[in-house]
Amino acid sequence: MPSETTVRILEVLLAIPRGKVTSYGAVAAIAGLPNGARQVVRVLHSSSEKNALPWHRLLRKDGSIALPPGGGLELQKALLEEEGVEVTPGGKVDLMRFGWSVVI
Repeated sequence: MPSETTVRILEVLLAIPRGKVTSYGAVAAIAGLPNGARQVVRVLHSSSEKNALPWHRLLRKDGSIALPPGGGLELQKALLEEEGVEVTPGGKVDLMRFGWSVVI
């Protein structure tokens, strides 16, 4: 059984709408975990497949993709673009245009 913290993070992750992105830190803050960005990463790493989490909608706080070229950046960029999110060739998204942050 997942912890209460994990459940809150999962709820926030599953609420991110198609075509929107947010940061690891924003998810943590919405889940009530200030400074909990690393916890969000741990949940994504351990539960993305099992819970069909929209991992590709999570970015660094500056709007950049955290995965390196050849290590997932291309896949994440393609998944975001399929949802209509514009991503620069360097892997950055305009958070003012495509960002999401809603308290659930």
